[in-house]
Amino acid sequence: MQGSLWADSQKQENQSRAPEIDISELESLFSAASASDANKVGGRRGSKINKPDKVQLVDLRRAYNCEIMLTKIKIPLSDMMNAVLALDSTVLDIDQVENLIKFCPTKEEMETLKNYTGSKDMLGKCEQFFLELMKVPRVESKLRVFAFTITFTSQVNDLRSNLNIINDAAREVKESTKLRQIMQTILTLGNALNQGTARGSAVGFKLDSLLKLSDTRARNNKMTLMHYLCKLLAEKMPELLDFVKDLVHLEAASKIQLKSLAEEMQAVSKGLEKVEQELTASDNDGAISAGFQKALKNFLDSAEAEVRSLISLYSEVGRSADSLSQYFGEDPARCPFEQVTQILVVFCKMFNKAREENEQQAEAEKKKLEKEAMKELAAAHCAKKEGVDNDSSKSNFRIQKHTS
Repeated sequence: MQGSLWADSQKQENQSRAPEIDISELESLFSAASASDANKVGGRRGSKINKPDKVQLVDLRRAYNCEIMLTKIKIPLSDMMNAVLALDSTVLDIDQVENLIKFCPTKEEMETLKNYTGSKDMLGKCEQFFLELMKVPRVESKLRVFAFTITFTSQVNDLRSNLNIINDAAREVKESTKLRQIMQTILTLGNALNQGTARGSAVGFKLDSLLKLSDTRARNNKMTLMHYLCKLLAEKMPELLDFVKDLVHLEAASKIQLKSLAEEMQAVSKGLEKVEQELTASDNDGAISAGFQKALKNFLDSAEAEVRSLISLYSEVGRSADSLSQYFGEDPARCPFEQVTQILVVFCKMFNKAREENEQQAEAEKKKLEKEAMKELAAAHCAKKEGVDNDSSKSNFRIQKHTS
């Protein structure tokens, strides 16, 4: 303490003396509240202060996320479960059902809740939600079946649409007489160019050769073989130029992967198997699953017929896709449907581009010739006018000379 302000203040007496303090006033303002005062305060707020906390049995973060999810389902938990068991998609949509699946209680969480002996009213919202789900046997399996029934119709319709596009595209290509004639013309051009060589008498060509037509340039470098093909057809067989109109579904088909369709088919078949398994398992659930079983049987009656029809169509499309490769003399294993359609789409675009460029060039040459013709006509007119003027001048000169 020596040398501190406290030691110095003891020595300086009056200079640093503190002002006189009213002790009674100080005590009334700052002394600890008496027990009676505390009771008065507690009489007004005791109900809030003493309110017991909710019992948290689930991981806090998971419970918090679960409660957020539940705020988006604005119906009581019991009504929500009734909608699940009735497969009622008018009450719960696919997003809500998928969220319910995410928040199904784990085995450990179920065990924890089963061992809880306190009041259920003391549990948090997440725990009460888990308890509601646990009333239904194999609730997660039932929710997954519910999700499958919601998406089934749109999934099957999309799959059927893509399968039909492939079928239509293959049929249009094979039935197009215009495309067939263009392919024959390309073969004739190739044989003519290769005349005198081993490749000069080919009976066909690899499909990807179509993409090389725009790379083969004339000696004068002013046009490609694709330009020449379009020029030849425009002059000799103009009715073939719009062959692309025959191939209505080609471009859409070129964007479809058969492997993806196979995976979708497998998903639908497996989903239906899960439905059948859950229907069988629910026989032992008792009254709680009675409505669920009835709704599921109604779904299966129509779904099974849909899937059988889809499987038949899928098999047909597989044969159709292979036949398209074979139509061009290709091995489906080496040049599958996807490759065939993509090559044809590119060929169509290259053909139309070359045709447009030919038309633009022809129009430019036409305008150039017209301009030159106009110049020649104007020059001829000027020459004729000068000739008339010269003749007139000579005539006037003769008349004047005769007069003199």
